[in-house]
Amino acid sequence: MASKKNNIESRIDYSLVLPVFLLLIIGFVAIYLVASNDYPKRLVSIMIQQGAWTGLGLAIAFVVMLFNTQFLWRVTPWLYGLGLFLMILPLVFYSPELVASTGAKNWVTIANTTLFQPSEFMKISYILMLARTTLWFNDLSKERDLRHDFKLLGWYGAVTLPVFILLALQKDLGTAMVFVAILAGTILIAGISWKIILPVVLIMVLAVAVFMGLFLWDSGREFLYKMGMDTYQLNRISAWLDPFSYASGIAYQQTQGMISIGIGGLTGTGSSSLELSVPVRESDMIFTAIAEHFGFIGGLIVLLLYLWLIYRLVRVTIASNNQFYTLISTGFIMMIMFHIFENIGATVGILPLTGIPLPFISQGGSSLISNLIGVGLILSMSYQKNLQDEEIFMKNMRRSARYK
Repeated sequence: MASKKNNIESRIDYSLVLPVFLLLIIGFVAIYLVASNDYPKRLVSIMIQQGAWTGLGLAIAFVVMLFNTQFLWRVTPWLYGLGLFLMILPLVFYSPELVASTGAKNWVTIANTTLFQPSEFMKISYILMLARTTLWFNDLSKERDLRHDFKLLGWYGAVTLPVFILLALQKDLGTAMVFVAILAGTILIAGISWKIILPVVLIMVLAVAVFMGLFLWDSGREFLYKMGMDTYQLNRISAWLDPFSYASGIAYQQTQGMISIGIGGLTGTGSSSLELSVPVRESDMIFTAIAEHFGFIGGLIVLLLYLWLIYRLVRVTIASNNQFYTLISTGFIMMIMFHIFENIGATVGILPLTGIPLPFISQGGSSLISNLIGVGLILSMSYQKNLQDEEIFMKNMRRSARYK
């Protein structure tokens, strides 16, 4: 009689692990290229640090993979509360020099040592809390009508408002946009009526049109500044709209990145040195190093790996047949997709720079570990599904043995 392996290895979805593993390798190669050019004296320490972050992220992802639905449900409010607490820390422990250069208080810095970015971990807690809130409210209110949907949106607002207040105090607009993308994906998958969604979308489009109209008007920019927009935020939008007019100043990073991508051509330079100097190339602008060294083909491979990853995330979600997991996966997919779209879009000049890292590739511990935790959550869906299949298989085996 056929048997089935009952071990951890047999329950892991390697078709999901593989694209993540390949992206991590590409990240190591890209960071090595950048560090050897821009920080040759720190090359060894940078690579060791990135390796340590990767190892820690993989270890946490493995542990998270073993979590079952009941445990995730119970621990979610605690993780949400912990995330809010951690987001308060950058408002107290921050580097004045870092705030002066970025305009945001989003990193915890103690004794001139930058430790971590709490908002990256809050993304995972936020995804879990939205998923739990959705199922909790749907169980509480069985009738599905517009009144139900408005109440559910009210609960989403209650979960989201504290996060946005803290992000506003940190002045981190880029990260706030990621949370908006997560919320939008959750609203769509939760089944909120289009009678509510469509007017909101139209209002948002109108708001963006009004904002751009004000921004393109000299007095309008002054009005936006008086309304609370920081100078660095206005400058980033100016650099996005007409980067080469500001190439020697605020758009230096973006224009250098665009030229660097152009240098790579179809197949890349293949050189051990990178020709142009691009600020923060190891993090926000890592795609420029890939495109310059490996060319259009290298950049296309990265995009195809991301497409493969998202495809596998969707397939695992469908196979899990679990509403809680589906909501979690949707939030994570929206988070990853927004990071990819915004990072690469900003690098090639079609979107403004917001400081969003490229998933699994950019240097940095907070984003990398957060993304790997998200992968661990998705792997737990496949793991629990395989575990259930094994239990069913063993029950059938025992039943067959009794009737022999």
